[in-house]
Amino acid sequence: MPKRYWWVILTYIAMQLSGGIFRPVLLRLFPAHQLEALILYSIFSFTIGLIIVLILMKPDMQMSQTRSKWFTSDVIGWTVFGVFLAYFAQGIATMIEMNVFGIRTGSENTQAIMQITRTVPLFAIVPAIIAPILEEVIFRKIIFASLYKRTNFFIAALISALIFGIIHGEPEHILIYASMGFVFAFLYVKTKKIIVPIIVHMTLNSISVIYQYSLTPEQIEQIEQQWNQIQMILIGG
Repeated sequence: MPKRYWWVILTYIAMQLSGGIFRPVLLRLFPAHQLEALILYSIFSFTIGLIIVLILMKPDMQMSQTRSKWFTSDVIGWTVFGVFLAYFAQGIATMIEMNVFGIRTGSENTQAIMQITRTVPLFAIVPAIIAPILEEVIFRKIIFASLYKRTNFFIAALISALIFGIIHGEPEHILIYASMGFVFAFLYVKTKKIIVPIIVHMTLNSISVIYQYSLTPEQIEQIEQQWNQIQMILIGG
């Protein structure tokens, strides 16, 4: 693994941990606007992290540009197919979680993100744009690709997908996160362009943010209950 990849991973870890490190300072500096200060710092840290990662990955981006153009009809086609494939995989994983393991639908991680976004709408750029770029570079371009060179697709995709799921802090939904990780890894292998899983990841997150931002928490809970009922009718339980 190139040395710059380790610096990318360290940058990502530092970005994730910096919030906890600077939290006491922010709370003291902005006692009247503590939540807003924490959110704005999160936006700042993610943005700085993205800039550093893009600088470190510049040699890879230049190599990709010399091989072929980033946006072609093939890329667009795989992106559209990837969105549908990701939703299909997510649906299957959700059904397994519900009907095999009895896990309730809904993501606390997503709900927390939406609460933050409603407080500071600018935060939407993090889950919709910044996070997908960082996560695909790290989990697919670096971790998956490095493992894929030494093992096979299944092992490399499984390990990278599990890490991808664990990092989101919802072990009960590891199957859903892992299924998405498999789809992103598949798209990367088939197209050999990291831009494809990045765009698919961005699209999924953006749709989720826009959809949930337009609904109240009560409406979201009602939709989840209706979805649970539909699942019970279709599968029988």
